Amino acid sequence: MRSGHRLGRRFGWLWGAYGASALGTWLAFGSFELIAIRVLHSGPAEVAVLASVGAAVGAAAAVPLGPWVEFRRKRPVLVAMDLVRFAALLTIPAAFALGALTFVQLLLVSVVVAAADITFRAASGAYLKTLVPAEHLLVAGARFESTAWTTTIIGPPLGGAAIGLLGPVATVVADGVSYLLSALGIRATGGHEPPPERRGAARMRASDLLDGWRYILADRTLRPLFFNTAVFNGLVMAAQPLLAVLMLGRLGFTPWQYGLAFAAPSIGGLLGSRLARPLVTRFGQHRVLVGSGALRALWPLGLAFLGPGTGGLLLVMGVEFGLIFCCGVFNPVYSTCRLERTANDRVARTLTAWAVTTKGATALLTALWGVLGALLGPRTAIALAGVLLLATPLLLPRHTRANPTTTEAAPGHV
Repeated sequence: MRSGHRLGRRFGWLWGAYGASALGTWLAFGSFELIAIRVLHSGPAEVAVLASVGAAVGAAAAVPLGPWVEFRRKRPVLVAMDLVRFAALLTIPAAFALGALTFVQLLLVSVVVAAADITFRAASGAYLKTLVPAEHLLVAGARFESTAWTTTIIGPPLGGAAIGLLGPVATVVADGVSYLLSALGIRATGGHEPPPERRGAARMRASDLLDGWRYILADRTLRPLFFNTAVFNGLVMAAQPLLAVLMLGRLGFTPWQYGLAFAAPSIGGLLGSRLARPLVTRFGQHRVLVGSGALRALWPLGLAFLGPGTGGLLLVMGVEFGLIFCCGVFNPVYSTCRLERTANDRVARTLTAWAVTTKGATALLTALWGVLGALLGPRTAIALAGVLLLATPLLLPRHTRANPTTTEAAPGHV
């Protein structure tokens, strides 16, 4: 708590807003897939399309928003993106109540939410650098990470119970309301945020759309991290719809068991995030980054051996615990390294490019794995993703170069 006090009241409001939206997200964990499977009776291919196409189109729509966000005050952008997600999500329970819910609507809402999510993440990274000194970025990142895993622990079981009691769209309502609460929290941060100065031409140019990618690819530390996270996240997420189909369909797990399988292991993420800063202090940023990044790739292959009953549930929980613990260490260290290496006037564009690529890779791989799941079966496709993940440590940076110059990367108002 003393560290939280040092980070200031404004960070406290931002942290609280993040906690509210994170809890809503995990209450609604897998809700779109569950609605597609249980309400619209969709098969593996349709579920994969829902997870992939929505993310891909949303990522494409977010591309021009990165340069636009860079030269705007970040707090109003954050509030606006929360309100957009709130409004989009509430169309689902409204349509369900009227008996008019369709697969196309689920797909459109997923596109809007994906684009708003990318824009929010880009603006929040830039906003965080105006609130927190560089030496406290890892502390802030670890607090966000621990909050994420705490909400992961309690969210899915509560969401599963809510679905059982109130119906399949109850958690979508909760998710939408969480974005409204997040908007109110961000608005309460207050303070003066001067408008960033536009360099060069007053209007956005077509070349500005590629600035984020150019910045990433020119940096010898960011470049391998960029490819590693895109491939790793894409393969892990590509297997999730197939795992949902396997668990909720063929193996007969209930929604609350499915939620528990991912919630209980999230204790590992909470533990990992608490260890991130001590490990960096003892072993250095680079060793922790590479070590935890390599170890997290070893676990997902175990999901290929999933079976029914208690044994299968324990297997999923064990695999997820190991994976999530390593991710809990890796994520705040990686996020801190990325922010430290990105100049203040490039944060929104860089994070937008990063998120667009990650979501695009996830969408592409999810679509591909949907086809593989239909052709080879969910279990075989999950196993193939696990084997490919074993190669992802080769994409981690071999060396961490010195940070950019103080004039480029020193914290301050954008």
